[in-house]
Amino acid sequence: MTGAIKERRGPNAVLRKLPARSAGRGDIVAGKEGSPTAETAHGGPLMLRLDLIDEDPLQPRTKNNPGFSPSSLTELSAAILLRGVKTPISVRPNFDIPGRFLINHGARRFRASRLAGLTHIPGFIDSNYSQADQVVENLHRNELTAREIADYIGRELAKGLRKGEIARQISKSAAFVTQHAALLDLPEAIAAAFNTGRVRDVTLVNELIFVHRKAPADVSVWLADETQEVTRSSVRMLRAFIEQKLERRQPSGATEGDAPLFVIAGKQNDASDGSGMSQSLPWVNPVLAIRHQGREGRLLVRRRPSSAGKAWLRYDDDCALVEVDLIDVQLIALVEG
Repeated sequence: MTGAIKERRGPNAVLRKLPARSAGRGDIVAGKEGSPTAETAHGGPLMLRLDLIDEDPLQPRTKNNPGFSPSSLTELSAAILLRGVKTPISVRPNFDIPGRFLINHGARRFRASRLAGLTHIPGFIDSNYSQADQVVENLHRNELTAREIADYIGRELAKGLRKGEIARQISKSAAFVTQHAALLDLPEAIAAAFNTGRVRDVTLVNELIFVHRKAPADVSVWLADETQEVTRSSVRMLRAFIEQKLERRQPSGATEGDAPLFVIAGKQNDASDGSGMSQSLPWVNPVLAIRHQGREGRLLVRRRPSSAGKAWLRYDDDCALVEVDLIDVQLIALVEG
């Protein structure tokens, strides 16, 4: 049958023929003479047997790379089941084991294809490949930005597709689509921070949206301070601060979204009376948020340092407790813990 895919037989079978209607002939060297020949699609990819391909043990991606996580590979596997492997992998002959190949790039596609139950994968053979090439391939690959993903989702929504349908279409979770769709209609203050690149983390943007719904004026004031870094830690503290303030204001009849609940250092509080005295409630468990050597944390004012000029702090990322020189510590916020 003219269009059928034919698989080579025999002990040295490495490849299978592509549709004959688009085939051209070429020889494949897999380590030594006597290697099989296969038909290719006019210089297009070969169909390589997955069971004759090995991953490069020296590849730059380690086993803990997020791209190798079960969830990431499951998503890619679903996409492959839906549409196939659209980008061929690159391999080179494994000269230590004649007849087998080592992956140059495409380990994720290789793993996901096996997960999908495939037996072959499209690929090219490139013997002129180095470890540096592998690093460059991973380092300089251009991924879609959050804005580009959001724009695509927006176009699909405009066609009448539902978010669940779009999620299945791109083999992503419904939460992924929902979070990116939120970028299409951001509050002004958050939109400014996102569009200028001040905040790029989509999860962080959605957290800001959540806090903005509770106290829009506060979030606007907070983002108006151009020296304020927008990180998961700082937004988490902002959210905790606002929620505590709102809880104390509820009995008094105050409504959410009124005047800002806090002030930036050195600026007048909008909620002050004519005498200049703040109407805000006293601090409860104040916490000094700091930055030290690029890491954020909080200053432990109740722990006695070993000498003057030093202080104890606890990092936010790993909760490590360290004593440091105060001259190296930057105060970034005063919040309630």
